[in-house]
Amino acid sequence: MLSFPLNSSTAYGISLLRVSLGIMWIAHALLKLLVFTLPGTAQFFQGLGFPGILAYPVFAVELAGGIALVLGIYARQVSLALVPVMAVAASVHIGNGWVHTSPNGGWEYPVFLTVASLALWLLGDGAWVVRGSDRFAPGR
Repeated sequence: MLSFPLNSSTAYGISLLRVSLGIMWIAHALLKLLVFTLPGTAQFFQGLGFPGILAYPVFAVELAGGIALVLGIYARQVSLALVPVMAVAASVHIGNGWVHTSPNGGWEYPVFLTVASLALWLLGDGAWVVRGSDRFAPGR
């Protein structure tokens, strides 16, 4: 938990991080649904040695987590809960190279989402939250 009161610009900056991060999590989930399809994602997971059925809860966690971040619903807890999902994705892509346009996708995108999620957990919920845990947000 932060040990100093946030000024308005800091809280709004954190909110900008939170909302943009949430949108990226939603986009990552929708990629599984709309581009690769959930059965296709399940096949990909199986090809990596994971149970294919895991594609469905991973999709649900990414989508629900992204929505929660955009709305500001316990953003700190949600961002921390999402870290293992993307850390595993990063480990899957680590051998593919840096750029995500590399064959089979690179590792920079999942690593960035992991780090940004950790940063949000450390920083707090920010401003404009529906339900948060950050007692230092403006107006509280």
